[in-house]
Amino acid sequence: IHLATENEQYLSQLSDQAGCFKETQIVEFIFLLSEKWHLDQSARYQAVELLERFMIKQVEQICESSRENVKSREQGQGSSWSSLKDQIYDTFVLRLVSCVQLASKLSLHYNIVNSDTALKFLQSLKYSYTKQELLESELAVLKTLHFQINVSTPLAYVELLLEVLGHNGCLLPAKPLHQMCMQLLDFSYLTRHTIYDTLLKIAIENSTPSKLQVAKFLTVKEDFMLLAVGIISTSVFMLNPGQWKQVVEHLNCITGITSQSILEFSYAVLKHIIGSTTP
Repeated sequence: IHLATENEQYLSQLSDQAGCFKETQIVEFIFLLSEKWHLDQSARYQAVELLERFMIKQVEQICESSRENVKSREQGQGSSWSSLKDQIYDTFVLRLVSCVQLASKLSLHYNIVNSDTALKFLQSLKYSYTKQELLESELAVLKTLHFQINVSTPLAYVELLLEVLGHNGCLLPAKPLHQMCMQLLDFSYLTRHTIYDTLLKIAIENSTPSKLQVAKFLTVKEDFMLLAVGIISTSVFMLNPGQWKQVVEHLNCITGITSQSILEFSYAVLKHIIGSTTP
């Protein structure tokens, strides 16, 4: 109930720019960096979500600052939009590393990415940041997000729903199912655009959605509960198709998400795993 409430609250306050910083290259960068630093899988999703939320707030703040600068320039003061935009470009990798550092502190207290490790990595990319600048970057992320960084990731939803399914008597192979869910969750993050593009076209029964339909679909793309049930449903279908129908019914009862929506999500994921256009 707590996760469902949190999910609904997040969707009700969703920015129009949500998802802009979940491009494949950014997600892949974070995943590879998390692997390099031997972080827990939850840390990689946490880092993606932190970077996304931070960057949107930063862009909003810079846009607000730019509007104020327009007024200032009329009085002969203020900086240009291009210089404000350069701030985002110039510090992006530093902010990304800071988000991974913060995620490591939230998930694994015994395997924190310290300043020396982060600096060594940044230096390998020819950046010449100091320890002070690294600390200031972490603080900038924390302040921008008002220190609210312990956000739930889709992984938390997946694992909790698996627990509830087990409690409700769904006898599923726990370890292989959990591993499959992890692989599919990675896949859904890395191919996010194509999966949700397919899902939108299924939902509207049209291959050319309008701008309004795309805008309205944003809440679907950011719905962690839908993503979690879709990932579990697809995993069960791949590992234990005989129990798939029963699991979908259980997921429908637990979350209130319709069986049709769960089926459509699984189809969209499977279509891109198989790489076929055949239904």
